Amino acid sequence: MSVANKSLSKWYKVAGVGIACSLALAGCDRSEKEETPETAEVTEQETEVSENAAATAVSCDDPIVQDRLKSALKNTLNQQAQTLATSYANDAEIGLSSGVVTTKTNGIVIDIQNAATLQAANANGMTTCQASVSMTLPSEDLYQASQVQAANNQPSLQSRLAQDNIRINNNMLVDDAFTYVVGTQGGQIRTRIAGQPALLTVVSEVVASSVYQSALEEQRAQRAAQQAERRRETAQNNNDSQPRSVTPAAPVRPAAPATPPSVNQNNQGSSATTPSTTAPATPEAPKSTPKDESIDMVIIEDENATY
Repeated sequence: MSVANKSLSKWYKVAGVGIACSLALAGCDRSEKEETPETAEVTEQETEVSENAAATAVSCDDPIVQDRLKSALKNTLNQQAQTLATSYANDAEIGLSSGVVTTKTNGIVIDIQNAATLQAANANGMTTCQASVSMTLPSEDLYQASQVQAANNQPSLQSRLAQDNIRINNNMLVDDAFTYVVGTQGGQIRTRIAGQPALLTVVSEVVASSVYQSALEEQRAQRAAQQAERRRETAQNNNDSQPRSVTPAAPVRPAAPATPPSVNQNNQGSSATTPSTTAPATPEAPKSTPKDESIDMVIIEDENATY
């Protein structure tokens, strides 16, 4: 091959490499230009979602939020207490009234204080909140729950509360770090309890234990009344089967003798129908013999003698 042909061949090679690099650079530049609008669009969408979430975020201390939270607490508490009370009753083989648990949970006073934002609204507009939630129970429920725990050798209520960071003030249980989530869905404010709060667990156990203890005491009272009734019936049957002692009647008093009529009454009654009776003659006393010794013989003449 001539020197001219070799030089031309080298030029073609260099030119080909240059064209290839030019095309590659052009392609890279075109790719960057095509991706830039898409990236800008995604960034704009994320910004709009964040702005919308911030705009639709619900305040943690909104009155509607607190009302919804109280309703959620009551419903959750009632469900947990119903489950526990039924379990206790089945183990003891006693019956429970269906509405007694609901009545007790409805009587619990719930209060929410010092609500604050724990985590700002996320992309879905859900805000995480924290507040001080208190539940006030009747003193009777706390006392009966303590009896059940002591009978089953369980930790006392005070130790349970201290372990779960719950304060107790008389008959009020307080959780100062109660967490919940609020937001909107379909234009409606939604409130959801976060996790498994220890306050709900402890209070539901107190309610269930109180219901169980009341049912147990009622059953014991019924059994005692039934036993007393059976003893009374047994004693009555024994009395009926034994001979009864008869109290003797008072003796009849003898009739008083009739008073004899006087002489005047006899005389007055002689003219009556009763005939008069002549009293017998009193015999004469025998004549005494004279004691005079000068008389030799005494002749006594008897008028009734027959000669």
